[in-house]
Amino acid sequence: MSPSGFDNDAHPFGVAREIEIGMGIARAHRISYVGELGWEVYVGADMAGHVFEAIDEAGQDLGLKMCGLHVLDSCRIEKAFRHFGHDITDEDNVLEAGLGFAVKRDKDSGKYGDFIGRQAVMDTREQGLKNRMMQFKLTDPKAMAYHNEPILRDGKIVSFLTSGNYGHHLGGSIGMGYVPVVDGEKGAEQLQSTFEVEIAGERIPAEVSLKPMYDPTAERMRA
Repeated sequence: MSPSGFDNDAHPFGVAREIEIGMGIARAHRISYVGELGWEVYVGADMAGHVFEAIDEAGQDLGLKMCGLHVLDSCRIEKAFRHFGHDITDEDNVLEAGLGFAVKRDKDSGKYGDFIGRQAVMDTREQGLKNRMMQFKLTDPKAMAYHNEPILRDGKIVSFLTSGNYGHHLGGSIGMGYVPVVDGEKGAEQLQSTFEVEIAGERIPAEVSLKPMYDPTAERMRA
């Protein structure tokens, strides 16, 4: 049997279903951490090898190739997907991380309207952000960012990259990092500043954005 359950039309974005792959049963999620139309497949350890081989065999005529974690990281950072442990931790504020859409802040918005940490979110919304997560693209395609490189705003070091990798679609190193908010300024006001990232002692000019530089409306992932 082939993994025929992978039907993009019948299995829309965000849906999880149980499907057959070869002689195994898997839970297939139509979701992607690389910003492209993709799937996450969960299968029991006892059938993992068989399911892998079934997918590999079925994909040969489609040009299926193996890719590693560095490829995943390169793709996700172009989409400005946050990485837990680098870009976000349990000490970061969901609003400052630009993930406010992922939490329901009103108590009357269903059973998830009240949750541990809700008051901290509401306090931040009331008091204003102290930092704001931004995406950076180095204008020199030869400069390589990894993480922890200093971020300079108008010539002064204000923060550091929480993660970095090369973005092959965008054609340059891409980084993520929090930039301090000055006197309650809006995001558009921050973007008017000049930004640089210091790489091996050299200051490299950087383009900045609050939205993903690649496919900002997520059309490719939801297609």
